[in-house]
Formats: sequence, C-alpha cells, structure tokens
Amino acid sequence: MGGAATVVCLQQLKGILGLKHFTHETDVISVLRSVFSQTHQWRWESAVLGCVFLFYLLISRFFSKKKPNLFWVSAMAPLTSVILASLVVYLTHAEDHGVQVIGELKKGINPASIMDLNFDSRYLPTAIKTGIVTGVIALAEGIAVGRSFAMFKNYHIDGNKEMIAFGMMNIAGSCTYCYLTAGPFSRSAVNFNAGCKTAVSNIVMAIAVMITLLFLTPLFHYTPLVVLSSIIVAAMLGLIDYEEAIHLWHVDKFDFLVCMSAYIGVVFANIEIGLVMAIGLSVVRVLLFVARPKTLVLGNIPDSKVYRNVDQYQNAQSVPGILILEIDAPIYFANSNYLRERISRWIDDEEDRIKSTAEIELQCIILDMSAVGNIDTSGISMLDEVKKTVDRRGLKLGLANPGGEVMKKLNKSKFLETMGEEWIFLTVGEAVGACNYMLHTTNPKLDSNSDLSLKYSHNV
Repeated sequence: MGGAATVVCLQQLKGILGLKHFTHETDVISVLRSVFSQTHQWRWESAVLGCVFLFYLLISRFFSKKKPNLFWVSAMAPLTSVILASLVVYLTHAEDHGVQVIGELKKGINPASIMDLNFDSRYLPTAIKTGIVTGVIALAEGIAVGRSFAMFKNYHIDGNKEMIAFGMMNIAGSCTYCYLTAGPFSRSAVNFNAGCKTAVSNIVMAIAVMITLLFLTPLFHYTPLVVLSSIIVAAMLGLIDYEEAIHLWHVDKFDFLVCMSAYIGVVFANIEIGLVMAIGLSVVRVLLFVARPKTLVLGNIPDSKVYRNVDQYQNAQSVPGILILEIDAPIYFANSNYLRERISRWIDDEEDRIKSTAEIELQCIILDMSAVGNIDTSGISMLDEVKKTVDRRGLKLGLANPGGEVMKKLNKSKFLETMGEEWIFLTVGEAVGACNYMLHTTNPKLDSNSDLSLKYSHNV
C-alpha cells in the first residue's frame, strides 16, 4: 500500500507544478523523467498554492489526531480547501498566471445507454477478452486496497462479496455510459482520512455528486486542479507507514524483504508486478518451511514432567540413554528425505557425544509427533526406513503423541504392526518412562547410574 501511495503522490506532481502534458506510466522513473523534462513549464504560482493547502491539510489532520474531539476539523479540511482555493483563484485571477482550473463543466448526469448495448458477434470476443483482463486487474487491486484499509480498522474483507459488488456496479454503470469502476486507491484514502466508516459514506457522496452535477457545476469553474492534487497527496502520505517497515525489520527480516519487494515492485514497475513479487516470495518461504522443517532435541525440565527444546531452555537436561526429537511440521514427500537425513545425523551426533563423555550408551529414540498434523505415503516410507536404521543400530524407536489423522494412516499402511503398538505413547513422559523401564530390565549394568535414570522415571 505504501508503494501505491508513493506512485499516486508522484503522479500529483502534474497538478502541483501546473504541467499540461504528463506520462501515462506509473513507475517512478517515467514519472520523474516526465517531470524534469518539462522544467521550463513549471509554474511557481501553482506550486506555492499547492504547498500552502497541503500544509493546511496536514496540520488539520495533526490536530485531529492530537485532539479526537476535533475530528471534524480534518473531515472538513478537503471541502474548505476547495472553497478557499476557488475564492483565491477567483479574486486574484490566478488562472491567467498559469494556475489550471477545472473550467466549464456540463450540467446533468449521464443518459441511459441500455438501448445502445451491442452484442454483435463481431465485437463480442474482443469485449469478453477485455472484460476478463480488466475485471481480474480491477478485482485484484480493489481487494488489495480493501484489505489494506481493513488492517487499519480491524475488520474482515470477503473476496466473494467484493467480486459480486464489482460486477454489479459495473453492470449498472454500463447502462449509463460509466467508466470501468473498481476500488480506487486515492478516493478510498480520502474517505479513510475523512473518518468515513461505512458504505453509507459512498451513498452520501453519490448524492452529493448528483446534486453537484445537476445544480452546482458553475461554482466549480474556478476550482484549481492543484488543490485537488494537494488533497490526494495529503491522503496518500497518511498511508506510507515507515514505522511498520522498521518494526518488520526488527521482528522478521524475511517479512521486511517481502514488504520492500512489494514496495519496490510497485514504485519501479506497477501494482501487478509488486503483488507478484510479494506473493512469489511468500510462496517461496512457505515451500522452504515445508521442505526444511525444524527437528529439535528435547530435554527434561528439572522436577517436572515437561520436555522442551534444549537450545531454548538452558536448564533442560537430556535423558541418559534416550534421544528425544521433535518434528515440527507435517511430513510430506517434499520433506521426507530431509527429515530422514536429519534424524540419522542427530543419532550420529548423539552417539559421538556419548562416546566423548562416557555416559550411558544410546538405547532409545523417541519422536515427538505432536506438531505432525498429517503424513503422506512418502512420510510413512520415511518412518519405515528410520525404523530399519534404528533396528540395525540395535536401538528402539518410539512415537509420542501422533495425531488422529497420522494414526489412521499408520494403521492402514500396516506400519503399526511392523513397529509394535506398545511403542506408541500418549506423551513424551510416558515414552521416557517405558524406555527407562526397558533399559533397567534388559541392562543390569546400568545400576550404577540408576539414581540418575530413576529421577526421570519418577517424573513421569
């Protein structure tokens, strides 16, 4: 949204500088080239008038934020700006000194055009192609703008209802010679800064526009274009939230990268490119999370039945003879090979650590599957391979807290029969207790370390 606001602000330089010819492109390079290639046409009178009213609009919004009971000052500022600017131009004849004005406006509203609709087969394919392209673009931009403002006011946007609304208003507009209608960014920003909260504001605005077109158009003859540009710029500046970008940098660098890619894409190309870049990076991030899930080593919190990540909790202690691993994602074909390699590496690292510290040799591997919401056939094959690897090493494999969907698939695949249902546990604590019992019943040599091992058995 900040990128779109920047683009709209740059496009208002045409009105503020009093330029008659301007680029139709929206990227910053084209806009600045158009501005600085016409320096001989800049009108200082128009620029001064625009800066004065822009300052007035920003000051009024500042005071309204400082004192909420004065909200009407900011809400009335655009209208008072138009009135004051029109009076200034009328009294000083500023239109004769380079300040562009609206000029003569035709009275009345658009006539009905329903009788002129043409469904001739010669034009229909072109109309359908154009309608699909413009409809998709208008819908994408409109929903993007709507969701951006929804975040400010904490309400929900329903994409289906937005699509229906865009379709209905364009069908109605086609009956009265209207342009393609969407969710315009600049007008939405003006409404937002004026304090509008519901769609009733659009009804009021439509009625006001109709009354103006029917009766009040002569009053706008002297309204300078520069004041309209100032109103739009003031609204856009309130939407460039640089503090949020700084917050993203401190919280999550990748989110900051997505934010800046969207901004740069919009500013240096167009809104579509910015959206594609942001969505593309977000999809890449999701794929990375799925393909490279975390595997964590868990340890026991002293004097409790709780097992937590040993890297996050410094007081978490590993259980002698047992390696507890947590898989922090669903297991799919995209990450099954990675998880198999990671589990094998964790086992190798644990055995190397035990040899260097002369602790109780590794006997059991427990996989905490609390975060595994689902598993596919590739994941089941991975577990089967891990089971075979563990068996070859003379170790035991246990699963702790697998979900209902996971258990259903493990049962249908006959993996539970292969592994043995006695090695499926409700909690990590139960798995540790069972492993400790197995260690002491099958390995009497461990009695010298029984005090240390029994501590974990008593915790469960």
